[in-house]
Amino acid sequence: MNLYLNALGVTCALGAGKQAVAAALFAGDDSQLRSENDWIPDAAPLLGAVRSPLPAIPPALARRRDNRCNQLALAAAQEIEAELRAAIARYGRERVGVVLGTSTAGIEEATQGTAEQRRDGAWPPAYRYEHQELAGPAEFLAEWLDLAGPCYVISTACTAGARALISAQRLLQMGLCDAVLCGGADSLARLPLNGFHALGAMDPARCNPFSAHRNGINIGEAAALFLMSREPGPVQWLGGGASSDAYHMSSPEPEGVGALQAMRAALDQAGLVPAQIDYLNLHGTATTHNDSMESRAVAALFPHGVPCSSSKSLTGHTLGAAGALEAAFCWLSLADGRLPPQVWDGAVDAELPALRLVRPGERLPETRPRRLMSSSFAFGGNNACVILGDAVPGAVA
Repeated sequence: MNLYLNALGVTCALGAGKQAVAAALFAGDDSQLRSENDWIPDAAPLLGAVRSPLPAIPPALARRRDNRCNQLALAAAQEIEAELRAAIARYGRERVGVVLGTSTAGIEEATQGTAEQRRDGAWPPAYRYEHQELAGPAEFLAEWLDLAGPCYVISTACTAGARALISAQRLLQMGLCDAVLCGGADSLARLPLNGFHALGAMDPARCNPFSAHRNGINIGEAAALFLMSREPGPVQWLGGGASSDAYHMSSPEPEGVGALQAMRAALDQAGLVPAQIDYLNLHGTATTHNDSMESRAVAALFPHGVPCSSSKSLTGHTLGAAGALEAAFCWLSLADGRLPPQVWDGAVDAELPALRLVRPGERLPETRPRRLMSSSFAFGGNNACVILGDAVPGAVA
């Protein structure tokens, strides 16, 4: 069964909408990573905040209005609203599903409400318990579109967005849906920011993936949503793979065993060999252990090299949205032909296997079909990998 990503809506620190995001992405523009006060006591972390105006929650959904994650999801969904409404009209509201990945949902609003309750002895008037439920963003989009198909959220930390795409694939293959709105959305929130700060995992400067000077992550926020269906579209979904090595609560398995399993599983499902991959979007968090593990896994899978880059030095790590956002970058590369450059200080770490990092101006090959891979790794040894490619003319759904 051939599956396609018929439409993409995206918002992140790089901009609002495909055109703005693509322009900044391929230019390697890291200017939107900026120091922010008031998130962490006595610190001003560099964050990839979305600074473009976000849409207001419709009055009919007013009970969900005080939730930035919902607003991010709505911004991305509105970009492809015409395609979504057309799919609903074609297939029926019961045959269109919603699967999102997130890790924060409404945790920031819940944190603020709890703080006010402890201070004042009463919950603020706008507080709603449902704001902090992880399923909230998916339920919000389903209500906005008046859908009655499968609707749920996957929350596997930093692989959630990629796993949502894999889950959407399964819904289509099992015949439970004819189209799925899928992807990820996560907003900045004090709880995870302070948690990463307490772990000593945040770099106060721009993060530096795979550099000898790498010193931790920057955090960002984003929403990236696709319409996946059997209907031929501009980008083909070729496959996805996942694994869970459960090596440690927060540290990856040092040799990248689980990461390698997920990448190989994606290749097997796509019916491809490593030499057929034209680009790899790296997880590339710029932490010591992740970059070490990932470089070993990539070198083992691609002994002759593959063009690759980490885009987190442009957007920050968008946590539950990251897997979907970076799949979106692959979608944009297929549409544009350019590759996201590796933005870093160029200081090669001699202790890591050498990677073929993308330089500014590099493009995909002209020969088609082209296949792009994106990997995501998470706490608890959770690993996911997805592969997208050019739609093959004349392919049968």
